[in-house]
Amino acid sequence: MNAQQKFDAAIKENNSLVCLGLDVQIDQLPQAIRSQRNPLFEFNKAIIDATHDVVATYKPNIAFYEAYGIEGLKQLKMTIDYLHKSYANTPIILDAKRADIGNTSVMYAKAVYGYWEADAVTVYPHLGLDAVQPFFEYKHKLTILLLRTSNPDAAKLSDLKVNEKPFYLHLAAEVKSWNKENAGIFVGATYPTQLREIREIFPENFFLSAGLGAQGGDAKEAVQAGMDKNHGGIVFNASRSIIYASAGADFAEKAHEAAQKLRDEINSYRI
Repeated sequence: MNAQQKFDAAIKENNSLVCLGLDVQIDQLPQAIRSQRNPLFEFNKAIIDATHDVVATYKPNIAFYEAYGIEGLKQLKMTIDYLHKSYANTPIILDAKRADIGNTSVMYAKAVYGYWEADAVTVYPHLGLDAVQPFFEYKHKLTILLLRTSNPDAAKLSDLKVNEKPFYLHLAAEVKSWNKENAGIFVGATYPTQLREIREIFPENFFLSAGLGAQGGDAKEAVQAGMDKNHGGIVFNASRSIIYASAGADFAEKAHEAAQKLRDEINSYRI
């Protein structure tokens, strides 16, 4: 089973288009967790155990672990290993946003798919195919290309007109020309018009989106713009609105409730 098939199976199994971002900060954790030996891992483990039946995938952002040095990275590895051991059918996206050339890109890909054992990774396509090709060499994995991000200032460059067409459409056309079946696509949920345009260019590819939670994207517009012909083919990431749903001892229970609520809301628009 390749990564896209694994994502599709997970979506079907849990009837969910929710991607849960494990973007963990120690100062945001419940006090009882902060005092533990491996607080990032213990928090993640509790969140995963509580939500595994209502989400399709997990997406740890590597920056939130790098910030704590070797200890943080160790706990990221513990988290990924725990997912593989306890929930082997659940795909893992490593949000690393890699972009470089030559042997550097080769080593980035080796780290992501070899050491970290992720099913997918986020990558900037702006450096061209030769910079992304080392990731595509891992045929059974999914390399998710960031075509239109969800941050407000993205428009200053992404929407810049080049020959009367916005840059993000030029970028999408270039990526389309690569003809890579194991290319995933990222478009922010905060821009449903652009999401729909790019989905039309990539009707068969798997999509990742973000911005429905704390960033305030409109769920109905985003879901109907981004899903494929089978009313799936996309996951929507949420992090803070779920993992920090409570700062108390009931944090895992409240995370489950928040994830289930988002799943059900998204599903109500899959028509």
